[in-house]
Amino acid sequence: MSREPLLRLTSAGLYCSRGGFHIDPWSPVACAVITHAHGDHAVRSSRKYLAAASGKLILQHRMGPRAQIQPLAFGEKLNLDGVEVSLHPAGHILGSAQVRVEHKGEVWVVSGDYKVAPDSTCEAFEPVKCHTFITESTFGDPHYHWAPQSVTYAAIHDWWRENQSQGRASLLYAYSLGKAQRILAGLDPSLGPVYAHPNIEQMNELYRQSGVALTATRGWNDTSLITDWPRALILMPPASRWEKGLAFHGHYATAFASGWMVLPDEPGKRGVERGFALSDHADYGELLSAVAATTAERILVTHGYIEDFVATLKSRGYDASPHKTPRCKKPPVVVRT
Repeated sequence: MSREPLLRLTSAGLYCSRGGFHIDPWSPVACAVITHAHGDHAVRSSRKYLAAASGKLILQHRMGPRAQIQPLAFGEKLNLDGVEVSLHPAGHILGSAQVRVEHKGEVWVVSGDYKVAPDSTCEAFEPVKCHTFITESTFGDPHYHWAPQSVTYAAIHDWWRENQSQGRASLLYAYSLGKAQRILAGLDPSLGPVYAHPNIEQMNELYRQSGVALTATRGWNDTSLITDWPRALILMPPASRWEKGLAFHGHYATAFASGWMVLPDEPGKRGVERGFALSDHADYGELLSAVAATTAERILVTHGYIEDFVATLKSRGYDASPHKTPRCKKPPVVVRT
């Protein structure tokens, strides 16, 4: 291992000085390697972007039509001033990637956000062997454990049917990029009509253009919503809870799809009646499995339960350290029972 770290934090973000590029910088740079298109990983106005080819349409939409984006196929190797860079599936959303960086036999992998559960709307997570692994820890606490997806989708369908029996529309809040499309792919369209908020429908269309099959959705302004209201499931982004002027046409039930819904009091905090624990991040056990699969000698932990997950890894014999950035937020306190 070399004395100077292959990647180091700078005022603009994680930087490889040998290769002259940043990974997920938080301010514009000359060359930005992007793990995925969520706003906390991709910012506008960098001179050049490198990203997974399957997510190019989404990233272009987010970064603007003038952004210079070089798409890379998963596993394709690119030499940047003697540093070999390649992207590997992270399983988070469409086009999400882990960044593998190699120089003179030393290998680092930056995971970005990832999940290991199967998902028909994006490429499956691929473990990548390395010497240093930078992992997220969004749900790096033993309290977080996801039920099988089939169980969660069955619960969503049962909730939808129950609402229909009471003549209520089903308003399901889900993040516009990634989560909403995953839900759509798992819905049974025979149960009733599905509508989508414009912000979600915009992402749906980009997924469809990228070759992902999704359940058909109807536009927010479709006049049939008035008639369909008692049977409809309506996908909405979380922020739309506070939008003014949304014309609802009768009684409705509300729910939120998020990993945070594992916490029993979280639905009430989010202002909804029901929660479904469906996450696009790995749960605690999956994080540990993903770390083990890398066979890494050193683990840097970011974004989530950093200190707790570092302590867990150390107790298991890993050389683990915190990797805190300005984007790291304090996670919720888990009440032990």
